[in-house]
Amino acid sequence: MAEIVRMPKLSDTMTEGTVASWNKKVGDKVKTGEVLAEIETDKATMEFESFQDGVLLHIGVEKGKTAKVDSILAILGKEGEDVSALIASDTVSSQAPAAAPVAVAASTAASTVVAQPQVVEMPAVAHESNGRLKASPLAKKLANEKGIDISSVAGSGDGGRIIRRDVENYSPSSSGSKISAAPIFTPSGTESFTEENISQMRKTIARRLAESKFSAPHFYLTMEINMDQAMSARKSINDSGDVKISFNDMVVKATAMSLLKHPKVNSSWRGETIRYNQHVHIGVAVAVDEGLLVPVVRFANEKGLAQIGAEVKSFAEKAKSKKLQPTDWEGNTFTISNLGMFGIDEFTAIINPPDACILAVGGIKAVPVV
Repeated sequence: MAEIVRMPKLSDTMTEGTVASWNKKVGDKVKTGEVLAEIETDKATMEFESFQDGVLLHIGVEKGKTAKVDSILAILGKEGEDVSALIASDTVSSQAPAAAPVAVAASTAASTVVAQPQVVEMPAVAHESNGRLKASPLAKKLANEKGIDISSVAGSGDGGRIIRRDVENYSPSSSGSKISAAPIFTPSGTESFTEENISQMRKTIARRLAESKFSAPHFYLTMEINMDQAMSARKSINDSGDVKISFNDMVVKATAMSLLKHPKVNSSWRGETIRYNQHVHIGVAVAVDEGLLVPVVRFANEKGLAQIGAEVKSFAEKAKSKKLQPTDWEGNTFTISNLGMFGIDEFTAIINPPDACILAVGGIKAVPVV
């Protein structure tokens, strides 16, 4: 009998997933444990294994499409089995609402919008039956002072008579005017833009940062630290052996040791309670093309600089290749965001829930000190 395979919840924060690729196509046999598809979550792209044997009868979410957790991902059953009734009876929508059509090109090509000129028909200049212009004396005098050919002015008075305001509001055209008009600007460029769909990772980053910024009261404390001894120590360590450590490794270790002395900072807001963590798990912000991930160095206070350095480097490589697993990014008790290597002096980081605090680290610079 055919069975529905639903979009799995692959992380604690996942609400929808995007199918990165299908390893099987409709009509293929599937065995338990075989990778059915690769699913992009809010944190990483993960392999989804089949939990049953059967033939792939229906694909509910095409490659590149997004669907909510528990919606129909696929249907497995016996070859030739009719699944139309099963699909119709399912109350969970297998697809996220389709986006409204946008009149632009794909992200690889710009869409061009060109304004079309609007033709405005101007009223004819009024003449009397004897060929004389119908214009007030004041209008004629004003036109003469301004150097305007009054025969090119359209009248708005009775019977098309040219009055003062017509001359005052007159805009000289490219012909028929005795005064030199400014050249008409014709742009050589065109308005253009590109748009691309937002990944699950970007959606989650935006949602969590907004929730944190507006639900956790933020206040900022800034201080400078003399890094002379830290610089000397790092140079000695790196010159003495095969192990190479970074300033970030030293910051992680120093922070972990400090948190043992100040457990109230190593805490989590739980809504009805405050959890004071006895262990120290440091989340280290890692930038990737699509945003920011925070893998966790567990028991950082118990690890040496070399261990911390190797672990952070491994996390960075896995993050860039989307190979991080849920166990890599869950459980942080404190977070560090370091932009010093980019020449940033100071910045304001946003708390990574449910942590009580985040440390924003800027660059090292030589300054005169009294």
